[in-house]
Amino acid sequence: MSEPSYFAPAGGLPPQTDLLTDRAIVTEAYTVIPRGVLRDIVTSNFPGWQNTRAWILAKPVTGFATTFAQNIVEVAPGGGSDRPEPEAGVESVVFLMAGTLRLTVDGVVHVVEPGGYAYLAPGATWSLTNPGTGHATFNWVRKPYEFVDGIDVPASFVTREQDITPTPMPDTDGTWATTRFVDPDDLAHDMHVNIVTFQPGGTIPFAETHVMEHGLYVLQGKAVYRLNNDWVEVQEGDYMWLRPFCPQACYAGGPHPFRYLLYKDVNRQIRLT
Repeated sequence: MSEPSYFAPAGGLPPQTDLLTDRAIVTEAYTVIPRGVLRDIVTSNFPGWQNTRAWILAKPVTGFATTFAQNIVEVAPGGGSDRPEPEAGVESVVFLMAGTLRLTVDGVVHVVEPGGYAYLAPGATWSLTNPGTGHATFNWVRKPYEFVDGIDVPASFVTREQDITPTPMPDTDGTWATTRFVDPDDLAHDMHVNIVTFQPGGTIPFAETHVMEHGLYVLQGKAVYRLNNDWVEVQEGDYMWLRPFCPQACYAGGPHPFRYLLYKDVNRQIRLT
């Protein structure tokens, strides 16, 4: 199997000679933000961060995400933050796609390289800097943690995709597999951020229609995705948001594996009051 790769946006602006037509789609059921949209003029700066810019991919807003926020964060050499998380009770996942990060979690220092994954529990004390000579770019998923009486808050941890064996889906001969960073039966976790991999020709052979909200950032490859009633082409660097119950399926194209970082909310009863 080839080494995993991770697409990270570079910003910039297209030339004035380019057509403005692109693949961006916004509907009530799903949104597609293609990589060509991630340009310099749509970045955000965050208080408390130095030499850093971010592309905000999803945030709670009417007709869009409801359970989480997701950013792509680009940190220049020497940049970072001593207090990245501004809100109490918020958990995070940081997944590094390019460069190097020095991540300190509850006093323990970790040097993180591409494929590195950190779960940062609500209430954790953490900070990060870029000690390298090039930009460090990572996905940052944030979610308000849903506390439950009798269930302990999960502990923070740092790992790497390369150290985890993907779990193949049943009866797929390994063409569809999921790299799981937490035990799906661990009720302490109320979100999963996994990596899903399809080998060329792999498919989701039915229209998944379920309660989980999704954020999907394509790390590698290309595919045709079924979103509600539409077939949409996506490639590495594209982002998809799927509302709960949006029908979804895909066919992976070649020549490389089709891989994406997947957020979903899990393991909690539906709140009615």
